Amino acid sequence: MSSPTSNQVAVLSPEGSREPIRQRRRFIRAFVSNRVAVLGLIIVTIIIFAAVFADVIAPYDPNKISAMNRLTPPNSEFLLGTDEFGRDILSRLIHGARISMLIAFIAQTVAISIGITLGMISGWYGGIVDDIIMRLTDAVFAIPGLMFLIVWVAIIDQAQIGLFSSLESIGLSTRHVSIFFALGLIGWAGDARMMRSQVLTIKEREYVIAARATGASNFRIMVRHLLPNAIAPSIVLASLGVAGAILSESTLSFLGLGVEIPNPSWGTMIDQGRNFFTNAWWYAIFPGLTIMITVLGFNFVGDGLRDALDPRLLK
Repeated sequence: MSSPTSNQVAVLSPEGSREPIRQRRRFIRAFVSNRVAVLGLIIVTIIIFAAVFADVIAPYDPNKISAMNRLTPPNSEFLLGTDEFGRDILSRLIHGARISMLIAFIAQTVAISIGITLGMISGWYGGIVDDIIMRLTDAVFAIPGLMFLIVWVAIIDQAQIGLFSSLESIGLSTRHVSIFFALGLIGWAGDARMMRSQVLTIKEREYVIAARATGASNFRIMVRHLLPNAIAPSIVLASLGVAGAILSESTLSFLGLGVEIPNPSWGTMIDQGRNFFTNAWWYAIFPGLTIMITVLGFNFVGDGLRDALDPRLLK
């Protein structure tokens, strides 16, 4: 009887209860001390702020046509110039950020939800369940990502699936929904592998064994013990995955399979701007720079999170 009592006292002691707080402080210090990560966070914050408040920030209507201002170079009125229809490029970039961020974040939500769920199930149950899920993961890794996206978008456009079409009432077109579901379905495999490796380690620790001994259900153990302790690497993958989703959406738009015209999209602007590169360099350059800066920002944040969440720094 004395041993369990002493263990309970150790767990409930003020020193033990303050350990999570100290770890959070170490994480914040490690992240803030990384100047590249802070720069990335600033970039990401600006892009998200612009996406959320695009209607307020954008100086002009992104779809307003003005024949008088066709292909106007950057000046005091149009800071980044105009396109072949006289539309303000800065306003279209700001509104394009909303579409890119929406697709990227929803796509990563779908990917990380599938990956974490299958990864936990695979690592926890093992055996035939683990074999089936890991072979499915191998199959997803073997699928050419861009080819899958092209075929998926083409099929959804032809099928006009009712579930996707019904989302148009909340401002999402069928093309939007098909893109972020496609990105989510092709992007979960890495999250599943990462979560499985974490679960295989964590499920052998004392507190998990104790929870099983007390009769806790598998679902309770996975939600209360495995998920909180294994989620950190998946957060890093998600931040890097957002950058990849932005690039994929821009690639689809560049190929004419992304966001429908005349809705502003960074990839579509590059595709249209390349036709005027010799006499309107700004048309394609500024959307390209925006994509590059945004992707670098998310990559910097992901690298900073990876370093700050290094277990050696949290001891």
